[in-house]
Amino acid sequence: MPTSVHPVVAQRTLRVPTVTAMIPRHPRRALAAPVVLAAATALALTSSGAAADDHAPATDFPAQSARLLDRQLLPAATFGEPVPSGAGIETANGVPVPFPAQPVQGFSGNLVQPDGSYLVLSDNGYGTKANSADFLLAVHRLVDTGDGTGTLQVAPGGFTLSDPFGKVSWPLTRPDRRLTGADFDPESFRQAPDGTFWFGEEFGPYLLHTDAAGRLIQAPVPLPGVQSPDNPELGTATPNLASSKGFEGMAQSADGRYLFPLLEGPVAGDDRQDLRAYRYDTRQGRYRGEAFTYRLESPGNAIGDMTQVDDHRFLVLERDGGQGPTAVFKAVFLIDTSVTDATGHPRKTQLVNLMAVPDPDGVAGELSQDSGFVTFPFTTIESIDVVGDHRIVVGNDNNYPFSTGRTPGVPEDDEFLTIEVQADLSAR
Repeated sequence: MPTSVHPVVAQRTLRVPTVTAMIPRHPRRALAAPVVLAAATALALTSSGAAADDHAPATDFPAQSARLLDRQLLPAATFGEPVPSGAGIETANGVPVPFPAQPVQGFSGNLVQPDGSYLVLSDNGYGTKANSADFLLAVHRLVDTGDGTGTLQVAPGGFTLSDPFGKVSWPLTRPDRRLTGADFDPESFRQAPDGTFWFGEEFGPYLLHTDAAGRLIQAPVPLPGVQSPDNPELGTATPNLASSKGFEGMAQSADGRYLFPLLEGPVAGDDRQDLRAYRYDTRQGRYRGEAFTYRLESPGNAIGDMTQVDDHRFLVLERDGGQGPTAVFKAVFLIDTSVTDATGHPRKTQLVNLMAVPDPDGVAGELSQDSGFVTFPFTTIESIDVVGDHRIVVGNDNNYPFSTGRTPGVPEDDEFLTIEVQADLSAR
């Protein structure tokens, strides 16, 4: 994993837009001192102009100001449907297994709804096919409890994924054809104008198309010429994409016609820092070729999610693999496919350094009271959505019960930060 972040070019700070409503939140946990130190180090490196390593992009990206507006969390030990789960994993962070019910965890996507609720996607459960056969793939709806603490709770409006119409041609884990983490690993999703959902998946990688109740309405759509070792249709073929490096992020055009799924890892033969983003035509039911190539800041980084701003701009989460005191690089980038850098890649602008999010209003309480910044020091940060012309919501995947970012030995909560950014994210 990287031990340093790449430099940014100092830029005159512009006045951030005025925010008319902010609800202070009071976190339940204190930030460990090593994480504060890591945040300070990250901030210093990000704004210093220190020399980049040999893998840095050819062009630097300008710094942008940001401000924390809100912080919400779903307690780590939140459970849903009373179907036992976790028989394939070992106790972690003091949490006994198996669980008597399905943990509500592992959010790899978030579609913020008009009423302010979150429609969140759980991924395959516990990280592999082998240990996730008893994890039901699900979309949950989260709402604020309204008690002023920023705590979220599960509300009606979610669903599990299933294949009652027999669209999957290979054997599934459950005889009732409810989909599990041993069947697919959904990491991103979008809702089409007709109310149906599209999911970007890693095992194939595949695109999955369901109705509004999560039932597959067509066969999984493979990516031509690309297969991972987990692909159930691999047969004797040689995979050319590493395991767990399939469709991690996926954007959608405003009219819903095109999907832009983004691989988390490079295809064999590609540069280790280059990730392919494709364009899929939902009307014609076919891929239209590679849309663009996303350039990682370091070959050890990964992307967590992608969403579209307009027809040529996208937001991308990029992160290292560290957590807590080992977390160094977590950032939100705006990429513009209409402008290329010296290497021919879409221009990148860093909007937020998630290891040092300015909190001048003390929204995060004791998390930022000493430094004036709040960190997001999690292993996997996997959801981002645009909620205003200058506002985004970023969420972590807590990998319950494995990940611990703020307090050593304690499973982390699912956290969501609402952040004001300098860039105008209105469609152009």
